[in-house]
Amino acid sequence: MKPFRNLIAAVSLMFVAFAADAAAQKKPAKPAPKKPPVTKTVVQPLDVRVAREKVEIQRDNVNGFADKLLPIAQSIEILDKAAAEKRLGPDGVAKNEGTKQRFIAILRNSRNDLTALESEFRTKPVLQKYLPNVKGITEQALAAENTAVAGEFVKSIDILREIVIKLTDALAVIPK
Repeated sequence: MKPFRNLIAAVSLMFVAFAADAAAQKKPAKPAPKKPPVTKTVVQPLDVRVAREKVEIQRDNVNGFADKLLPIAQSIEILDKAAAEKRLGPDGVAKNEGTKQRFIAILRNSRNDLTALESEFRTKPVLQKYLPNVKGITEQALAAENTAVAGEFVKSIDILREIVIKLTDALAVIPK
């Protein structure tokens, strides 16, 4: 019986040794990774989202007009100087006058669109808190038109660039 007892003791020591060895090999449990706090997505009212889209469209339109009209404005002013120096024939003067009228009409149409946009910000209560960001674009568009009527076409493009900057700044404030 003694050998049997010794055998049982030896086997139990082996189990204890294996258990201790297995416990030593286990890696400590890592704490669960922290989940980022749940943020609620706020969906802006439809009027705000639509107004933001309109501001983007007008910014892109005015910027596109400025890019396309700058070379035309420069050529109009060059042809005006040539006409003043009597280096331009009557046909050239007539074509230049037609180009001027189309140029001014583009500025007028742009002003009408910008006026409608600013008016929308004035009349809709949900948009009135963003009004200071678009306020004045109508006056700037009118100044661009009046500058072109006065014969300073390149300067009118500079005013359009100021409108683009104002609309870009407004987009930074108006939520998506």
